[in-house]
Amino acid sequence: MRAIICPEPGPLSALELREVDDPTPGKGEVLIDVAAAGVNFPDVLIVQGLYQFKPPGAFSPGGEVAGVVSAIGEGVDGIAVGDRVAAVIPWGGFAEKVCAPVGALVPIPDGMDPETAAAFNLTYATALHALRDRAALQPGETVLVLGAAGGVGLASIDVAKAMGARVIAAASSPEKLAACTAAGADAVIDYRAEDLKTRAKALTGGKGADVIVDPVGGPYSEPALRATAWRGRFLVIGFAAGDIPKIPLNLTLLKGCAVVGVFWGSFVAREPAAHARNQAQLAAWFTAGELKPLISARYPLERAVEALEALAGRHARGKLVVTMG
Repeated sequence: MRAIICPEPGPLSALELREVDDPTPGKGEVLIDVAAAGVNFPDVLIVQGLYQFKPPGAFSPGGEVAGVVSAIGEGVDGIAVGDRVAAVIPWGGFAEKVCAPVGALVPIPDGMDPETAAAFNLTYATALHALRDRAALQPGETVLVLGAAGGVGLASIDVAKAMGARVIAAASSPEKLAACTAAGADAVIDYRAEDLKTRAKALTGGKGADVIVDPVGGPYSEPALRATAWRGRFLVIGFAAGDIPKIPLNLTLLKGCAVVGVFWGSFVAREPAAHARNQAQLAAWFTAGELKPLISARYPLERAVEALEALAGRHARGKLVVTMG
């Protein structure tokens, strides 16, 4: 099979397209013939050796796949060859075949094509876990989304609207803000041209946002925290900007607000029943037409490095997908 291989942690340019042996599913695993793989920021960090975990030896990046089960390992029940599935895995997805543990599999909803399935689970499940499980978002509340044109950002707009919230989207260019408006955002902030705190306060009548979604970190986290409402919830999802901000804790005291960590991967491992409930909700919303994932570009496997470079350079809107056809 063909696969993108990272010989060792380093620059994205060092990735290689190789012919390698097909993997064999072990106990509790299935083999997936990959149709498409989602491109996510952790993929960039893993290649560079900057993520929380480091694969042993040479590996294929890609942590989100969709395709068809082609073989089943020992001890697997309830899954059949030919089933359409998606999976979030640590790495290995930028390849024509990959093994995945049965616990990572999610059935692809009827009416969802493989490319959409490969772009759906990680970002949308993260958004729902953040907004429902961690923020307890209520209908009528206001959500401010940072990095709103990215994968998690647009998914958060979509999920927050499905939950009955008002959404303010903050991003770095008119083009990205147009994508946010198309996704359903009620108001937008260009935080390179406007003061984030001042504009967010103005858009909320001076009250501030009830929930902040922050997958970015960097210089905009503190202004967003200052624009949080009384009893607000500030959701820490990631640090795509590269810098982990240091915030004045007195702000949480003055606002009676909470800074809440969102670690979706750990949630899945620790609370599988709650994760399954969230997946069922997302599938129902998608089937009802309430969620509309945006795939802004598709890349064949041999151009997977270009997809990672586009994501690392902040050029993507919504999700990028690598296809195996």
